[in-house]
Amino acid sequence: MPLPDRPASGDPAVEAAAARLGDRARRGAPLGARTTYRLGGPSALLTVVDDEDDLAAVVAAVTASGIEVLVLGRGSNLLVAEAGFPGLCVVLGQSFASCRVGEERVVAAGGAVAYPALARATAEAGLAGMEWAVGIPGSVGGAVRMNAGGHGSQTADRLVSARLVDLRTGSDRTVGRHDLAFSYRHSGVRADEVVVSACFALDSGDRGESAATIAGIVAWRRQNQPGGRNAGSVFQNPPGDSAGRLIELAGLKDLRLGGARVSTAHANFIQADPGASADDVYSLICEVRRLVAERCGVELEPEICLVGFAL
Repeated sequence: MPLPDRPASGDPAVEAAAARLGDRARRGAPLGARTTYRLGGPSALLTVVDDEDDLAAVVAAVTASGIEVLVLGRGSNLLVAEAGFPGLCVVLGQSFASCRVGEERVVAAGGAVAYPALARATAEAGLAGMEWAVGIPGSVGGAVRMNAGGHGSQTADRLVSARLVDLRTGSDRTVGRHDLAFSYRHSGVRADEVVVSACFALDSGDRGESAATIAGIVAWRRQNQPGGRNAGSVFQNPPGDSAGRLIELAGLKDLRLGGARVSTAHANFIQADPGASADDVYSLICEVRRLVAERCGVELEPEICLVGFAL
């Protein structure tokens, strides 16, 4: 339901979108709680897409108003500024969080399916090839857009096709893997497009072996990566090198700014301690980038998505 105590934003695009979406949109919805950092300000508008009718309504509102759009998955690779987001945040609801095994070992998954859930579901179905996804805390949609990967694998390796809806034009298309221009932590999915669903081609497997592989990945990550409030790897690995190695080489482990610090467990993770702000984390990202360039001669590129900030 709309929040009646929130005043109008004054932004014509926001007001036009709000008028069209009606009860489908909330004003001033907090975004921090929807991210793993649990930091950041509100979105001017937020809508949860529960079915195809909701999706069509969002397309109509965005097309008519021209409002800025943020498509949000599980928020595991995102830092939102304290000022928040001045447009419409779009979240896929539970009706887009199911998966099914089809013919020829192809698995169809909604864009809101958690990647760890997909890893476990496919292993339980006796299929192999997605066990590594148990270590990726994001959603299918986010993983396709970012070509998420780990443990020697990446999303592009198994993706067959994805259904994309362009919120700005209404284009609804299913594209093959080769049409998505995949590269390291990148795809051709645009910021205004929603990954509604995706299909993955897997191999015949053994449930016991897949379960053991998943358990091993979970144990490794618990031992080698920090818990707490973070968004995973902050920087992309440079070609032939490791961002974590470079940050450690620059002597930046446990570097602190405000309530943010470089993790001592893994230097490519930035933790948010109690009392931290999104601005603290952003300032530390900028400082780490500056010092690695100065001390190691390498310009690190962010892997994390920054909303309301610009490097």
